Amino acid sequence: MNRITCDADLEEGMAALRPLHPGWTAIIERTGLPPLRRREGGFRGLVAIIVSQQVSVASARAILARVETVLAPLTPERVLAASDEEMRLSGLSRPKQRSLRAVAGAIAAGSLDFSLLEDASPERIHEHMTAVPGIGPWTADVYLMFCLGHRDGFAAGDLALQEAARVGFGLAARPSTRELAALAEAWRPWRGVAARLLWAYYAALKNREGINA
Repeated sequence: MNRITCDADLEEGMAALRPLHPGWTAIIERTGLPPLRRREGGFRGLVAIIVSQQVSVASARAILARVETVLAPLTPERVLAASDEEMRLSGLSRPKQRSLRAVAGAIAAGSLDFSLLEDASPERIHEHMTAVPGIGPWTADVYLMFCLGHRDGFAAGDLALQEAARVGFGLAARPSTRELAALAEAWRPWRGVAARLLWAYYAALKNREGINA
């Protein structure tokens, strides 16, 4: 697996993306070097991704800290043994509680094996992860990009990426998941760097221009 592990990898990807579309030059000039955004993998890494779905970064951190306190030590076994009251006290929404229990159950049953993901293709990783209830394409994409560091991972269903692409490439409307995936085909094998740039660009737009997703 080709991984993004350091700033030099980001710089290599940025150099490859620049000539593909004039929009990339403007995006890169606005963002500079984007954050590497690597994170811990395995069960805890996946839990953090599930917690972060559809909430702000600050909220995700607060909820994850609460989950780690209430369900200490944070392991699949501890989640499976948790009472309904403990899950409620963790601060997780009902759907996220179900997702965590499903993930913990899949790990216990051997149907979710993180070791199989280390050298698998993006397609195989998607297939393996999304077979677990509660793990959708976005969650699998984010795990692929930030926990595994795959340089060609890309979350076409992410609204921030879609909005950043709309502005950065002068599109008439925010692209759908399918439309953004098609657009991103030209960015292979550096879609992971493209995603980081677009997230950084979206953050710049939101902070300075009030763009809403």
